[in-house]
Amino acid sequence: MSLRQMEYFVTVVQETSFTRAADALHVTQPALSHQIKALERSVGGPLLERLPRGVRLTPMGRAFLPHAELAVRSAAQARRAARATAGAEGGELHVAALHSLAVGALPDVFARWRTAHPEVLLRLHEYATADALEEAVQRGTADLAVGPEPAGRSGTVVPVGEEEVVLVVPFDDRLAGRTTVTLPELAGHAWIRCAMEPVVHGELFLDRVCGRAGFRPRTAVWTEHTSTAVRMAAAGVGVCAAPAHVVRGAVGEDCVVLTPEPAWKRPLAVYARVPPTGAAAAFTDLLRAAWPVLRAAGPYEDCARPAGPVT
Repeated sequence: MSLRQMEYFVTVVQETSFTRAADALHVTQPALSHQIKALERSVGGPLLERLPRGVRLTPMGRAFLPHAELAVRSAAQARRAARATAGAEGGELHVAALHSLAVGALPDVFARWRTAHPEVLLRLHEYATADALEEAVQRGTADLAVGPEPAGRSGTVVPVGEEEVVLVVPFDDRLAGRTTVTLPELAGHAWIRCAMEPVVHGELFLDRVCGRAGFRPRTAVWTEHTSTAVRMAAAGVGVCAAPAHVVRGAVGEDCVVLTPEPAWKRPLAVYARVPPTGAAAAFTDLLRAAWPVLRAAGPYEDCARPAGPVT
C-alpha cells in the first residue's frame, strides 16, 4: 500500500466517480483503476462498489476512509511544514478557526501576517462549533486550530489569549446608559439566541446562567450566526450575548455593549496534533503578541467549560 494509492482512493470517494477523479488527478482512468485494485488487494477486500453511475463505499471502505484521509492530509502538512520552515517563507499555512473568531478577531491578525510574511499563502477553514474544530484538527484538515482550549487537550496546546462575552442592546434600551449589568436586571428582556450557543453539561449556556440568576430567558428569535444575532439586538429585537470581537466586527458602534457582572471570559488557544514549526510557529507567536494576556478566569470559563458544541 502506498500514499499515492490512498490519495487516489480518497479522490475517487470525494468525486464519487472514477472519471472525475482521473481528471482531478491528471491520470488515465485505467491507471487509476489499476492503483485502486492494487490497494484493495493489499487490504484484503473491496473498498468501493462500482455502480452504473458512480461508486459507493463498501463496509471495508467506510472503515478504511478516515485513516486514508488522515494519511493524505498528514503528508500534505509535512510538505507544507518542510517548505515553510526556513524563515516561515513560501508554501501554505492552513488555519482552522471558529466562525466567530474568523469574523471578529482574525482579520487584523491575518493583515499583520500578510505584511510580515507575504510569500505564505493562508487558507482559512471555518467551523461552527468547537467539537467540529477539534475533529478537523484530528483529521489533519489544518496545520493548526484557533479556538477555546480543547477539553481533552490532546496534542500541542498553546494559550494565546482570551475571549470576553458581552451583552448587546440598542441605544433606546432602558439600560443604554450603563456599562455593566447583572443578569437579574435582564429578566424582562427578550433574547436573540444563536444556533452556535455553547452547550454546558447538556444545557444551553444562557439557559444555565439565567436559571442560576432566577429566570428563564424569553427567546424572541433564533439565528444561525452570532453576527446576525448582534445585528438583530442592535436593531431592537432583543438582547444577545456575543464575543466582544464579533460585536466590533459586526456592527461597530451602532449598539450599546454591556459587560455582565461578573464578567464572562474563556481562554483561547492554538492547538495541533504536532508542535507548530516554521510558518505555524510564527503564526502562533503573532497571535500571542496580538491578543491580550490571560487574566484571572471569570464565571464564563468556570460555568461554560465545553461539554458539547461551543462557538
